[in-house]
Amino acid sequence: MTSTATSTATAPRVPGLGDLGAALAPSRLSRRLEQGPDGHPDALRAFLLARKTFVAGERVDMGDLAASLGVDRTSLFRWVGNRDALLSEVLWSLAVPTLTHADTLAAGRGADRVVALLTEFVDALISADYFRAFLRREPARALRLLTTKESQVQRRYVAVTEHVLRAESEAGCLTLGLPAHDLAYLLVRISESFTYADLVTGEEPSAERAHAAFSYVLRGT
Repeated sequence: MTSTATSTATAPRVPGLGDLGAALAPSRLSRRLEQGPDGHPDALRAFLLARKTFVAGERVDMGDLAASLGVDRTSLFRWVGNRDALLSEVLWSLAVPTLTHADTLAAGRGADRVVALLTEFVDALISADYFRAFLRREPARALRLLTTKESQVQRRYVAVTEHVLRAESEAGCLTLGLPAHDLAYLLVRISESFTYADLVTGEEPSAERAHAAFSYVLRGT
């Protein structure tokens, strides 16, 4: 997540690729954060403060958050659910503009576009200081929220990647060697492996190695 994610977090945006994630894999909290009949102003207020705290590189503590909002913990949990649910939405909200920005930078069509998009996204995640601070501060929780079915983050990343693969395939620009969902899941797991390599294997995270792996899967080279 680059400075693009930070600067666009509160600014009005034209919906882009990243916005598809919550639409394709919504959660109870994501619905509460939307404007409309399901929206919940207090949940949104809590979410915005949690995101501000996270981007500042600080730990999102539910007790401190409740105190800052002037409510008790019971009210806060009623608004946003548990800490994992809140962190999942914070993480995805920062991924949204980052994915959209990566999409605008991805040139070409077919495999070239998919490889470029995913590589840009991996590079942004590796470069974001506040994101790396979270990984260092809470490595076990971070991996659980980012790389397993325990939260919406991975589901949405897979869904967005699958959408891109289908679009390129339907345009006649990409031949899929696997069903779109399976290929999307494989690419996301590759992305995670090189983004969080320091936590998983002790190696340095690397967008360059992720690029090589994406290229091999999609181009066979």
